[in-house]
Amino acid sequence: MVELKENLDILSAWSILEERFHPLNELEEVDLLALEGYPPIKLGVDVLSRRNLPQYPASAVDGFAVKATDTVNSSPRTPAQIFPGSYCWVNTGGGVDRSFDSVVMIEDTLMEGDTLLVTRTITRGENIRPEGEDITKGQVIARRGDCLDAFLIPLLIASGNSRVSVQRLPRSVFIPTGDEIITAEEWVREDDKTWDKVPETNSFMLRRLFHDWGFPLEIHDLVRDDEALIADAVSRALRDHDFVIIGAGTAKGKRDHSADVIGKLSEPLFRGIRMKPGRPVIVGSSGNRPLVALPGFPMSALVTCWSIIHPLLRRLNGESPAVDLEKAVGSVETLKTSLLMHHSSSQGVMEWLRVKCGDIGGTIYSWPLASGASSTFSTSDADGFALIGSSVLEMPKGSEITVWTKRKMELEKRPVYQGSNDPAIDRIVSFMRERGGDLAVRSVGSLGGLSALARGEGHVASCHLLDPETGVYNDTFISRLDKARSWRRFKLFKREQGFLVRKGNPERISSVRDLADKGSIFVNRQPGAGTRVLFDHLLKEAGIQPGSIVGYDNIAITHFEAAARVSGGSAAATLGIRAAAKAFDTDFIPVTEEDFELVIPEEFISHPGIEILMETLNDDRWRREVDSLGGYRWAF
Repeated sequence: MVELKENLDILSAWSILEERFHPLNELEEVDLLALEGYPPIKLGVDVLSRRNLPQYPASAVDGFAVKATDTVNSSPRTPAQIFPGSYCWVNTGGGVDRSFDSVVMIEDTLMEGDTLLVTRTITRGENIRPEGEDITKGQVIARRGDCLDAFLIPLLIASGNSRVSVQRLPRSVFIPTGDEIITAEEWVREDDKTWDKVPETNSFMLRRLFHDWGFPLEIHDLVRDDEALIADAVSRALRDHDFVIIGAGTAKGKRDHSADVIGKLSEPLFRGIRMKPGRPVIVGSSGNRPLVALPGFPMSALVTCWSIIHPLLRRLNGESPAVDLEKAVGSVETLKTSLLMHHSSSQGVMEWLRVKCGDIGGTIYSWPLASGASSTFSTSDADGFALIGSSVLEMPKGSEITVWTKRKMELEKRPVYQGSNDPAIDRIVSFMRERGGDLAVRSVGSLGGLSALARGEGHVASCHLLDPETGVYNDTFISRLDKARSWRRFKLFKREQGFLVRKGNPERISSVRDLADKGSIFVNRQPGAGTRVLFDHLLKEAGIQPGSIVGYDNIAITHFEAAARVSGGSAAATLGIRAAAKAFDTDFIPVTEEDFELVIPEEFISHPGIEILMETLNDDRWRREVDSLGGYRWAF
């Protein structure tokens, strides 16, 4: 088996693909009358018109076909009189009998009984489109390499061509593999009973990508982690396809067979690209047929599709340049943004970032979302993607970063929310969108949200911060904000905080003392979160050091994430809101009721997005939805 080149930079990888693969240059006939959509099919030969267009003398207007000589010297004051049999009504596009040589517009006529009165002189051929005025039979109307698009297809059909020779699109197949994988149908049907399995979703992603790119894709049945089975599936696929993609198996574990299969059935080209995520891609060639093993994690698979699969498809299809990352991503628009937070990249590694965007005071900011290769929500939730070059190590806050957006955004109606995580805030976004607005939510904790406002990095923050000295929520912390600026406060609701424990409370936890004495595993919130501040206060009141709590440094960013760990058995308890306990069916031991409020700088009160937010806060439908979550008491 030939040894694979490993850990190439992306430019070297593209150079290998460009050199190794060439356009298919194969022709096939397509039926234009049955063609669905507008795939990027190119004509393989010049096309001649089979008809004249128009194929008869056609009227260019609604009016009357006449002989021009019958209208000589006519005017509104002395109209020409034309008697029945010497004129004929025609519609626009209608054929003109050859006994007539012109058409007079209806606006230039009157009727007096059966007599046609023409009020101006008409010249011979006026308002008549002669045969072949648009297209003549035998004329070259399209050339080899022209793309079948919304303009060319109607022209070809109008010229009498229903079947044309085109350059054949690459035939591709995706073969998902893995013992831990089950079909999407099984996953949905089994609900949460298959805790050690994951759904096969990459095929859905690839199917949509190929559709958007305009290429066909066949999905193979799921193949188990058996080298012989995978090799057999790939071998058969290579007979009938131009491009074979293996899903997963790209690592170096005992059940990762893609490298061996590619080594036996093709000429290995390279393994691994210095790209994050997406590093463990493997590429081989069987003649002019690419054989690619995609990483299994969704984001890794996605960026590999953008940076390897799409260029290969374009190369096989004869498109130049083969590499067009902006088109691969499907970018709606390109934004130049300012990085809202410092970001570090690995040396020599190209990195894809998932980002959210917001316009604050005329500056468009962006910030990275969760970067795990297995994260699916952040990929879907992102506004767009940014590609960081391999030579970049540190990107200080404020660095310019280019974002390829997935969707068109009205940033002027989209306030940036920073602060405490709460499911009620997550639910309000859809109601704001109904009103033409939006909300960019960044859960950074209560202290983080107030600090962001103080730095001018948000339109609205939320907080629920207990001052242990006074027992009052929020006042102390908000009073520390810049007194030269005005701050508007809106007490939104009170919500219940307490301990979330597994159903039945098997470890009998009811206080921080129980956590310390029993050594129960706890899941905490990030520093600066209001819930973390409350938990630290409870520890101090009980005289317990944070180090006495097992899991004090186990961090969950949201209430639901923390509740999921308790419900799933990874932790015995967390401190959180009743709504999270209800959502995950855990027991709830109440601790306190806290004030949750919004803080908005006075200068943003008239911001269009803030106005929509304030209007939506009174939406009865949203409030009923929040009430159904449990543990809320309205104060606004």
